[in-house]
Amino acid sequence: MKKFAALMTAALLSTSAAYAQTTITTGAAPAGTVVIEPQTHTRIHQYVIEKHPNPVELRTQVAVGATLPADVELQAVPADWGPTVAKYRYVYSNDHVMLVEPSSRRVVQIVE
Repeated sequence: MKKFAALMTAALLSTSAAYAQTTITTGAAPAGTVVIEPQTHTRIHQYVIEKHPNPVELRTQVAVGATLPADVELQAVPADWGPTVAKYRYVYSNDHVMLVEPSSRRVVQIVE
Protein backbone atom coordinates (compact mmCIF):
# COMPACT_ATOMS: atom_id res chain seq x y z
CA MET A 1 0.00 0.00 0.00
CA LYS A 2 2.86 2.40 0.81
CA LYS A 3 4.43 1.69 -2.59
CA PHE A 4 1.15 2.47 -4.31
CA ALA A 5 0.82 5.78 -2.43
CA ALA A 6 4.41 6.69 -3.28
CA LEU A 7 3.83 5.91 -6.98
CA MET A 8 0.63 7.95 -7.04
CA THR A 9 2.38 10.91 -5.40
CA ALA A 10 5.25 10.72 -7.90
CA ALA A 11 2.81 10.50 -10.81
CA LEU A 12 0.84 13.47 -9.51
CA LEU A 13 3.96 15.58 -9.06
CA SER A 14 5.29 14.77 -12.52
CA THR A 15 1.89 15.54 -14.07
CA SER A 16 1.62 18.89 -12.29
CA ALA A 17 5.18 19.79 -13.34
CA ALA A 18 4.33 19.02 -16.95
CA TYR A 19 1.14 21.07 -16.66
CA ALA A 20 3.07 24.02 -15.21
CA GLN A 21 5.47 23.89 -18.12
CA THR A 22 2.64 24.13 -20.62
CA THR A 23 1.20 27.25 -18.98
CA ILE A 24 4.35 29.38 -19.02
CA THR A 25 3.83 32.62 -20.91
CA THR A 26 6.08 33.53 -23.79
CA GLY A 27 6.91 36.99 -22.50
CA ALA A 28 4.83 38.81 -25.09
CA ALA A 29 4.73 42.57 -24.69
CA PRO A 30 1.72 44.08 -22.94
CA ALA A 31 -0.87 45.80 -25.12
CA GLY A 32 0.25 49.27 -26.15
CA THR A 33 3.94 48.45 -25.84
CA VAL A 34 6.32 49.40 -28.61
CA VAL A 35 8.77 46.59 -29.32
CA ILE A 36 12.28 47.82 -30.03
CA GLU A 37 15.09 45.94 -31.70
CA PRO A 38 18.01 44.63 -29.62
CA GLN A 39 20.43 47.07 -31.28
CA THR A 40 18.19 50.01 -30.29
CA HIS A 41 18.06 48.68 -26.75
CA THR A 42 21.88 48.57 -26.74
CA ARG A 43 22.14 52.14 -28.10
CA ILE A 44 19.84 53.41 -25.35
CA HIS A 45 21.94 51.69 -22.68
CA GLN A 46 25.14 53.13 -24.15
CA TYR A 47 23.61 56.60 -24.19
CA VAL A 48 22.70 56.39 -20.50
CA ILE A 49 26.19 55.15 -19.57
CA GLU A 50 27.98 57.81 -21.63
CA LYS A 51 25.72 60.87 -21.24
CA HIS A 52 24.34 60.40 -17.73
CA PRO A 53 21.00 62.11 -18.40
CA ASN A 54 19.49 64.02 -15.50
CA PRO A 55 16.90 61.80 -13.86
CA VAL A 56 13.35 63.00 -13.46
CA GLU A 57 11.81 62.37 -10.08
CA LEU A 58 8.35 60.88 -10.50
CA ARG A 59 5.89 60.74 -7.62
CA THR A 60 4.51 57.33 -8.51
CA GLN A 61 5.63 54.06 -10.06
CA VAL A 62 5.15 54.26 -13.82
CA ALA A 63 4.21 51.34 -16.08
CA VAL A 64 3.64 50.95 -19.80
CA GLY A 65 0.32 52.54 -20.65
CA ALA A 66 0.53 55.17 -17.91
CA THR A 67 0.10 58.82 -18.82
CA LEU A 68 2.80 61.15 -17.54
CA PRO A 69 1.74 64.41 -15.89
CA ALA A 70 2.02 67.64 -17.91
CA ASP A 71 4.79 68.97 -15.65
CA VAL A 72 7.17 66.11 -16.59
CA GLU A 73 9.54 67.38 -19.26
CA LEU A 74 9.89 65.04 -22.24
CA GLN A 75 13.29 64.88 -23.96
CA ALA A 76 13.88 64.46 -27.68
CA VAL A 77 15.10 61.00 -28.65
CA PRO A 78 18.70 61.16 -29.91
CA ALA A 79 19.01 60.46 -33.65
CA ASP A 80 21.46 57.59 -33.08
CA TRP A 81 18.73 55.58 -31.32
CA GLY A 82 17.34 54.90 -34.78
CA PRO A 83 14.24 55.60 -36.85
CA THR A 84 11.94 53.15 -35.04
CA VAL A 85 11.89 55.32 -31.91
CA ALA A 86 12.48 58.75 -33.50
CA LYS A 87 8.82 59.77 -33.20
CA TYR A 88 8.82 59.30 -29.42
CA ARG A 89 10.23 61.34 -26.57
CA TYR A 90 11.89 59.94 -23.49
CA VAL A 91 12.11 60.41 -19.74
CA TYR A 92 14.94 59.02 -17.63
CA SER A 93 13.80 58.05 -14.14
CA ASN A 94 14.73 55.39 -11.57
CA ASP A 95 17.54 54.05 -13.82
CA HIS A 96 15.05 53.44 -16.65
CA VAL A 97 14.44 55.11 -19.98
CA MET A 98 10.73 55.48 -20.69
CA LEU A 99 9.70 56.02 -24.29
CA VAL A 100 6.67 58.29 -24.42
CA GLU A 101 4.18 59.06 -27.18
CA PRO A 102 4.39 62.87 -27.16
CA SER A 103 0.82 63.80 -28.10
CA SER A 104 -0.81 61.59 -25.45
CA ARG A 105 2.15 61.51 -23.00
CA ARG A 106 1.51 57.76 -22.71
CA VAL A 107 4.47 55.51 -21.82
CA VAL A 108 4.92 52.98 -24.65
CA GLN A 109 8.11 51.21 -23.53
CA ILE A 110 10.36 51.08 -20.49
CA VAL A 111 13.98 50.18 -21.18
CA GLU A 112 15.62 48.70 -18.11
